[in-house]
Amino acid sequence: MTKIKLCGLSRIEDIQTANKLKPDYVGFVFAERSKRRVSPLKATELKSKLDPEVKAVGVFLDDNLDLVAAMLNLGIVDLVQLHGNEDEAYIEKVRSITNKPIIKAFIINSIDDVKAAESSTADYILLDGGKGSGKAFDWTLLKDIKRPYFLAGGLNPDNAADAVKKLKPYSVDVSTGIETDGLKDAEKMAAFVSAVRKEGQA
Repeated sequence: MTKIKLCGLSRIEDIQTANKLKPDYVGFVFAERSKRRVSPLKATELKSKLDPEVKAVGVFLDDNLDLVAAMLNLGIVDLVQLHGNEDEAYIEKVRSITNKPIIKAFIINSIDDVKAAESSTADYILLDGGKGSGKAFDWTLLKDIKRPYFLAGGLNPDNAADAVKKLKPYSVDVSTGIETDGLKDAEKMAAFVSAVRKEGQA
């Protein structure tokens, strides 16, 4: 069964919806430049309301390691997602401060990008069309991939089932596709989760 990550949650009502839907993961974005950014204080509040069965992923973009360490060690996030230009040395440093799982995101424009992702030492890889762009990439580039991955970029309730059917990713990751006017939309969140689970059982 393909896992589900609802990313960019920033309000208590988003958490309440997630608690009803029970995705496998939710994402809190700490990247300074993101419109979905939450402060460490806000993330603490959101995590306190989150169903313990749902794992919280902290999304960082070339951030200071002290912030990453604090969010992990305080239990605000259960996994770390590196969504910038972090290299293997950075991943090593993160490993030195935590034993929590690491997801490394890669922007996929070519076969070489796929190969780079496959060779990452991160626990999981995430394949995206752009940094929060909401655009899909060419899925045919993944036809020979051997490693499990999170699929992101351009997913929404209308194409989620197709993505699961064709690619069978380890997990699907959505943010823009479950929003209306820049805010998470409970109906779209529910429709996305339903589409993925229905296809997963087909």
